[in-house]
Amino acid sequence: MTHGAERAADVPQVWADRAAEAEQAVLGRHLRRVWAIPGTQLGVSGWPMSAGGRLHRRWNYWWQAHLLDCLVDAQLRDPTPGRAALIARLVRGVRLRNFGTWLNDYYDDIAWLGLAVLRASEVTGLVAAPALRPIAARLREGWTDHGGGGIWWRRKDDFKNVPANGPAAILLARWSRAGGERSDLQRARSMTEWMERTLLDGSTGLMWDGLHVNPDGTVRDIVKIVYTYCQGVFLGACLELASGDPSGVWVSRAERTVSAVADRLSEGGVLPGQGAGDGGLFAGILARYLALAAVRLPLLGSTAGGAASGVVLSSAGAAWRNRAVAPRGGPLFGPEWSQPAVSPRSARDPRLERDMSVQLSGWMVLEAAAMLERTC
Repeated sequence: MTHGAERAADVPQVWADRAAEAEQAVLGRHLRRVWAIPGTQLGVSGWPMSAGGRLHRRWNYWWQAHLLDCLVDAQLRDPTPGRAALIARLVRGVRLRNFGTWLNDYYDDIAWLGLAVLRASEVTGLVAAPALRPIAARLREGWTDHGGGGIWWRRKDDFKNVPANGPAAILLARWSRAGGERSDLQRARSMTEWMERTLLDGSTGLMWDGLHVNPDGTVRDIVKIVYTYCQGVFLGACLELASGDPSGVWVSRAERTVSAVADRLSEGGVLPGQGAGDGGLFAGILARYLALAAVRLPLLGSTAGGAASGVVLSSAGAAWRNRAVAPRGGPLFGPEWSQPAVSPRSARDPRLERDMSVQLSGWMVLEAAAMLERTC
């Protein structure tokens, strides 16, 4: 089912209202206590829920980080004590379901959770250090000289990629200013320089996915797949490093990325999807950092903010126009924002719209548009 969409300029706070509808819909369909324990919440991976889903058997650690990030976006849009309490319950739920630890074997997973917890601490007063200290320590340990540097995708693996180094660089840059080691900022630079040096497609300005290395550290293979995810986290890292950098190098790289996304990756101004599962989050992640670029780049003397804003608003408009309305009410988004979404009928329905990742991505792009609405 599709719907008409008004231009943001025609209706005051239109994107904020739409983001609020998405928030209510996603939380209403996907949120559930962890094993019925009071004071906890966690996002169920699929809707309609299966029996295993209700018990959080398959719970997707890094999806929860993006659920937390979306709640932080919503709190910035419309702060309430109730949502602040919900944020705290979700953080407790993640740690409980992860059996009392903040860590797992995937460096990208823990970087995403660290970023979300740090943002939550800034808007709700949540104490971030108990999570950030072990996460940052694990990320520091992930760096080796194999493949010229960078951190691994996961422990005891042979793959290094942008999806791990990007969020880790963003987190370490931010954490260096908020309680981490001062040298974390240099670590963030090193990670981002490694991505630039080894995984940039010089002909397009877009980042490839990653590389496999041999036991002796030499590169065996470069995975030259272009994901929206990779552009988003590389852009985010450049934005963090651009602050206070008089050389202009990081601004220039951010501008290059925005231009490449707008000209070569978006389709009619709309970000493409990457299916469901983990890929369901990819476009939303890029939209988040494009919106951040639209806000920050003009403050750094760049004119690329308009292109970044244009992609975000076009993508949000497409996601909203092509939403479905689920039986339990509220918008439901498809994996391709330029195509009509279809509501799944049961827990056995194979439609990609079942995945919480797809719904979070739709919510994320609306929150990105709402941020631009109130700041640009």
